[in-house]
Amino acid sequence: MKAFREAIESWDFEAVEKLLADDVVFTSPVAFKPYPGKAITAAILRGVGRVFTDFRYQREIVEGNQSALVFDAKIGDTGVAVQGCDFITTNDQGLISEFTVMVRPLKGAQAMAEAMGAQFDQIQQEAIAAMSGADQ
Repeated sequence: MKAFREAIESWDFEAVEKLLADDVVFTSPVAFKPYPGKAITAAILRGVGRVFTDFRYQREIVEGNQSALVFDAKIGDTGVAVQGCDFITTNDQGLISEFTVMVRPLKGAQAMAEAMGAQFDQIQQEAIAAMSGADQ
């Protein structure tokens, strides 16, 4: 997960997208249903990059093809602090096939839900554009 961690810490979302499997499944801390596919997952992660400030991974736990990356961040202009964990599974090709995020405390999860909700139209447009470009 070194390449992923370095890409996220430098906000290099092109590099992040290259690490995602086409059939990656993203599970959000604030949405009930998971989001399947590289285009929507990459768009969500770019949205998170627009919402989080003072992001820092604090710890990484790796066992085989599964990793847990514990982070601290603040939610945009609100300054609300969150602590979270990215749970990541990679496939046989070393690409991210499952990506689950959990955050705490509740106030932070609520602030994140509101901030990401404000991003969602743009996230959907980015995903649609990416899928249209992939079809060509």
